[in-house]
Formats: sequence, structure tokens, C-alpha cells
Amino acid sequence: MADQKDSWTDASRELDEIVASFDDGDVSVDELIVKLERASAIIAVLEERLTETRAKVEELVPTLTRTTDLDA
Repeated sequence: MADQKDSWTDASRELDEIVASFDDGDVSVDELIVKLERASAIIAVLEERLTETRAKVEELVPTLTRTTDLDA
């Protein structure tokens, strides 16, 4: 599980670095496409992870709700 968190953190950090390089104006025309393609790939991975996480939460919430209702 820590590996998934680390990969999320690493991907988010890399995306932040790419965005910062755009903000700083440190990107040459030659690098622009490469960085945009990499950012797009990172975003796709993060969106997929979010979708998987949302599905898992939606799967678990009814179980947690039933457990909480039984405890009340």
C-alpha cells in the first residue's frame, strides 16, 4: 500500500515540477511538446487512480453504513 502512495506522491510531484517549469518560463519550444505529453500521461494515470479509489469507496460505504447502523 505504501508503494501506491509513493507512486501517487511521485507522480504529483513530477506534475507540479512540469507546471512550475511552465510558470517560470523555463521551457524551450523543443521541450514544450515533450513536457506536455508527459504531463498528459501523468494526469491520465492520476485520473485512473482516482476513479479506482472512488469505486472502492463507493463499494465500501454501504458496508460501513450497515456496520454503523448495527452498532447504534
